[in-house]
Amino acid sequence: MAISYRDSGVNIDEGNRTVALIKKVLSKYKGKEQIGRFGGMYKIPENFSSPYLISSADGVGTKIKVAIMAGIYDTVGQDLVNHCVDDILVMGAKPLYFLDYFATGKLKAEIAASVVEGLAKACSENNCLLLGGETAEMPGFYAEGDFDLAGFITGIVEENGVIDGSKIEKGDILIGFPSTGLHTNGYSLARKIFFDKLKMDINDIFTPTGRTVGEELLSIHKSYLNELFPLVEQGFIKGLAHVTGGGFYENIPRILPKNRGVKIKIIWDIPPLFDFLVKESGISMREAFRTFNMGIGMIAIVSKGKEELFSSQLKEKKAFLIGEITEGDGKVLIDGID
Repeated sequence: MAISYRDSGVNIDEGNRTVALIKKVLSKYKGKEQIGRFGGMYKIPENFSSPYLISSADGVGTKIKVAIMAGIYDTVGQDLVNHCVDDILVMGAKPLYFLDYFATGKLKAEIAASVVEGLAKACSENNCLLLGGETAEMPGFYAEGDFDLAGFITGIVEENGVIDGSKIEKGDILIGFPSTGLHTNGYSLARKIFFDKLKMDINDIFTPTGRTVGEELLSIHKSYLNELFPLVEQGFIKGLAHVTGGGFYENIPRILPKNRGVKIKIIWDIPPLFDFLVKESGISMREAFRTFNMGIGMIAIVSKGKEELFSSQLKEKKAFLIGEITEGDGKVLIDGID
């Protein structure tokens, strides 16, 4: 008795329908997307004299589980692009193109197309081309209804514009920029608290903010490109730290030169979601700052006296002067914690 590919769980027709829906979605956005080819092609801009290509790859993590629970799929696409944009922004790069990888146990064209629409929307907002990607149907590997999402980004920067932290000096100041929530890390703990410990539903109201649990947890990871790139281009920023997995203690040292540390003051209001998670989990504040972004998603390091560059953001509480560079080989000290 013959067994077809479809009998084994892979539906080629649904794959073709997915590609057709994705092409329809992408037609709403400007660009020269090359969906359906074996590979994407991109011409490097000619107005660079000595360019470096900066690349990064990442995933959305278990935030996808929350998206599946809520039946909302486009936001994780935006999360992924914005996360990757921030990862190369810290090196001074402007994004050029993005590719995605979407894998699932059973392909549903509408879900895949919704995810890609989120990718395309974020790419458009970051002036980045969605160059292509891969959609994989893997029965027996992923449970039906589950999917995973990862992405790869490439950006460009002039050699003399690369931000590597080497110019950071003692006395330089740290400017912190607010996050829009958990961004894309800490979700394994957050889900355990909300759904396992407290048995809350995705549509229950999170009392401190009046939003639903789903709305709170699916807040889109912020891209800091448009906010910070003009200053990056002008060479004012000595270092940037994207506060992702590992929080303050793991991410800030990644940009510090030898014999440099930081001292941080918590002068911003920690958002209610983080206070709630710390209280319900019982973890220490030090562990919280090693797990979550605690309300600060990006940190810029500039020379002392350059805070006027951020005067409007500081005044409107869209940025905070949170600390300074000290002696110390990668040491992160947070007032009231360390």
